[in-house]
Amino acid sequence: MSRHQEKYREISRKIWEFAELGMMEYQSAELLERILEEEGFAVETNLAGIPTAFCGRYGEGKPVVAILGEFDALEGLSQTAGTVKKEKRQNGKNGHGCGHNLLGTGSLAAAIALKDYMKEKQMQGTLVYYGCPGEEKGCGKVHMVQAGCFQESDAVLTWHPSDHNGIEGKSSLADLNFLFQFQGKAAHAASSPHLGRNALHAVELLNVGCNFMREHMIPEARIHYAITDAGGSAPNIVQETAAVLYEVRAPEMKTAMELRERICRAAKGAALMTDTEVQVSWEEGYSEYLPNDVLNRVGYKNLLCLGGPVFTKEEEKFAEAIRKTYAHEGKETLRKDIEVYQGIGGCMPVSTDVGDVSRIAPVMQLYTVCCAQGTPGHSWQMVSQSGSSIGKTGMFLAAGVLAMTGADLLENPELVKEAKEEHSRMTRPYICPLGENGEKAGEGRHL
Repeated sequence: MSRHQEKYREISRKIWEFAELGMMEYQSAELLERILEEEGFAVETNLAGIPTAFCGRYGEGKPVVAILGEFDALEGLSQTAGTVKKEKRQNGKNGHGCGHNLLGTGSLAAAIALKDYMKEKQMQGTLVYYGCPGEEKGCGKVHMVQAGCFQESDAVLTWHPSDHNGIEGKSSLADLNFLFQFQGKAAHAASSPHLGRNALHAVELLNVGCNFMREHMIPEARIHYAITDAGGSAPNIVQETAAVLYEVRAPEMKTAMELRERICRAAKGAALMTDTEVQVSWEEGYSEYLPNDVLNRVGYKNLLCLGGPVFTKEEEKFAEAIRKTYAHEGKETLRKDIEVYQGIGGCMPVSTDVGDVSRIAPVMQLYTVCCAQGTPGHSWQMVSQSGSSIGKTGMFLAAGVLAMTGADLLENPELVKEAKEEHSRMTRPYICPLGENGEKAGEGRHL
């Protein structure tokens, strides 16, 4: 892999510059697909009917080891790379505030290194690189799961840029997004308010009701909302329409769905109180992540073998400068230590569509340092570092761990068997978060 590092730096830089939003990563996907084809992978595009979802396949037979790649950016996070001041870059309005330019490229580097090793050793088994769009918005992996993309996988490996080095043993929060659209009647707010029915009042009543609801739900759950349609900017008109987007999180999908139904009942109550009508439509959703101890221990062994990342004095200086732009306490700016793997347990206060993949096959999630300690996620500081040499240093460490872990699994099918047995014991029935009763995301129903 080391002899190709400059090539991967360039790929990462290009994806960083493309900075394409979820489900619209056309240039990024095309670049990764082309590299896979050049390296001898059989590439399949338009997975799950998504133009930017693809896979590259090498080898044949069992076991099937999959590596996940992401490459979507975040809206409105334009930032010049390698700078310590908030500064929009020219000709760009989006930015890689979660480091997915590194994620997609690092996974690609791992897949190619593992392919070369398989070819050299004439190994039995199948390697699949999955190009997964829309992690930030679009829940690409959920659609891919629904299309059966990961059914054949015996083990799935992935990673994410972070401010620490370690293997994830915690679960994550299931996440559901749903939109309420209220329909009222417009009227002049002064001369004939009695003829109107205010949709914005219904939104406000719903929000108040949900704020009171927080006292009566489990402490690990979360409710977020954003008013997406306030009915206009004229105060002298009774607002005919209004809409609010809700998001609920909980350690288990079942709990999240129960909380969603409580909010739906509150929305119906708000509509009754204001004599309006309300329609709800499911938007996005992610299942909780299911870690796998067998795969985690293989990955942890390889992370310890490679050791923490090595940064230059210039990188340390840059990280220290960017750290001063946000409030954070800690001894080490760029962490080089490896967090001790504690086994399975606990829950991360975040959500990811990797969770849906983990309900189908055993998954290992790796983190490596690609930014200064305490860097806020989805921030201009992260965009700056994901386009810098710091991000690429962590990217190459991740690629090495993924490649070595994949090799261990291909050479030791018994490990794969143990991982799958653990997955069968631990997993719960999969509930698709994109809708229910046959409804599709974005389709509405009246309450």
